[in-house]
Amino acid sequence: MAILTNIEAVTRTLAEEMRRDPNIFITGEDVGVRGGVFRATKGLIEEFGDKRVVDSPLAELSIVAIGMGAALYGLHPVCEIQFADFIAPAFNQIVNEVAKMRYRSNGTWTVPLVIRAPYGGGIGGGLYHSQSIEATYAHVPGLYVVAPATPYDVVGMLRYAFRVDDPVLFLEHKKAYRLIKGEVPDDYYTVPFGKAEVKRAGTDLTVIAYGLMLHLTLEAAQRVAADGISVQVVDPRTLNPLDKETILESVKKTGKALIVHEDNLTLGLGAEIAAIIASDAFEFLDAPVMRLGAPDVPAVPFSQPMQDFFMPNADKIEKAIRKLAAY
Repeated sequence: MAILTNIEAVTRTLAEEMRRDPNIFITGEDVGVRGGVFRATKGLIEEFGDKRVVDSPLAELSIVAIGMGAALYGLHPVCEIQFADFIAPAFNQIVNEVAKMRYRSNGTWTVPLVIRAPYGGGIGGGLYHSQSIEATYAHVPGLYVVAPATPYDVVGMLRYAFRVDDPVLFLEHKKAYRLIKGEVPDDYYTVPFGKAEVKRAGTDLTVIAYGLMLHLTLEAAQRVAADGISVQVVDPRTLNPLDKETILESVKKTGKALIVHEDNLTLGLGAEIAAIIASDAFEFLDAPVMRLGAPDVPAVPFSQPMQDFFMPNADKIEKAIRKLAAY
């Protein structure tokens, strides 16, 4: 058993998988000599060389396009987008090419491609280094979107990403990189996509949260437990496809649901989860489905007080839990 941070889990798993499969290579801005802006690929170029850890130009469209072409011809690329905010130039490649290739070719072609993207706020990064992009890409059929929140899940889901023949958008919350630590077994394991997990058992209400928000929700749940409020916390882990069964099972058990995400509230992933609950668990509800997200402003502000206003935190989640519990 090892105790790893989230970023250590990423680095170790990439190295492990590259040793296992010589077809895996990494490309992206500064992934080689520098080891990535967050040092997620630190040491990999020394072990695997510059033919398998390839520094790219500052051009996200070409990073994904090269990855797609390599994947179509038998390689298994890892395309790092330095910050998730910068993924926009590759939107057409991801949505119109990568995600649709299996469908448009009637299964003849697949694109086994992993796109790693550090996302989220809370680091003082301002407008272009703090965005949450999951709702945009979770809308796209043919593209797995995953957001592991713990080192255990980072390792298991990254391993699994190399075992599917379809493209994977692998979201890594940058504030959680070194903030979160956890146990990772020595034994080899994977975490299949599409499987949510109950991270805390409870009976009074369900909170669905992922990424950094999962950890803040667990903190809030611990606080309210002192007052006898029992919160069940569900981590979807995979955002596309969602594990509807686990979410619905929890809501049917508790009768109340709160969805927490860092992204803007309007048309965020919480809206889809709320619609699923309203459609398939309506008769079990004892209160309206609630959502907590960021305000509908263009992006996370740089100013610390404004960033604090924008970001959901344990205090805001605790307040929402208490409001829901009072119904």
